[in-house]
Amino acid sequence: MICISICEVSVKKILASFKKAEMFEIRLDMMNLTPEEIQTVFSQPVKLIATCRQGNFSDDERKQKLILAIQSGAAYVDIEVEVDNDFKKSIMYTAKKHNCKVIISYHNYKSTPSVPVLKNIIENCFSSGADIAKIACLAETKQDAAKILSLYASQKNLVSIGMGQAGKITRLASLLLGAPFTFASLEEGKETAPGQITLKQIKTILDILK
Repeated sequence: MICISICEVSVKKILASFKKAEMFEIRLDMMNLTPEEIQTVFSQPVKLIATCRQGNFSDDERKQKLILAIQSGAAYVDIEVEVDNDFKKSIMYTAKKHNCKVIISYHNYKSTPSVPVLKNIIENCFSSGADIAKIACLAETKQDAAKILSLYASQKNLVSIGMGQAGKITRLASLLLGAPFTFASLEEGKETAPGQITLKQIKTILDILK
């Protein structure tokens, strides 16, 4: 499945986007939705990931946004592996009550660690209670991309992708290697991560492979 990562600031545009795919990641950290708008977005009949990265909001604000998204109908919630346990536990408690799956994610915007280090991070994600572990690292070389993709050989319920130009291949190959979904942008200019490719590009390549 292809998950479209959305950072639109207009609720009208977000809702209009839902006609174009089956699954979306709502980047709450990249928009400033009111509680009512969060409820409107996440109550729609489409699979949604609630994501609110560190940076623009305090941890308390992020927690409130994610919990409200879960209560409103989010299918998945994304929690960074490095956040404190109290933050994780409160989000996961709400997720369990509302049948929302938990993605615990690791992001490295500077480099791709060694395979043993990445495997340890994945183990940490699952031991923390993840239903799905997500690895996203900057891939500077083809070798980095190969390391990222090699993780699928020994792990299920994993989304492992590379950011940057060398990581583009991982966004497509991940689907072929067993990832439950991969991330794409709705169109050029609306990427939420470096190296993200468009929904149209992924679909075109998959059609060719079929």
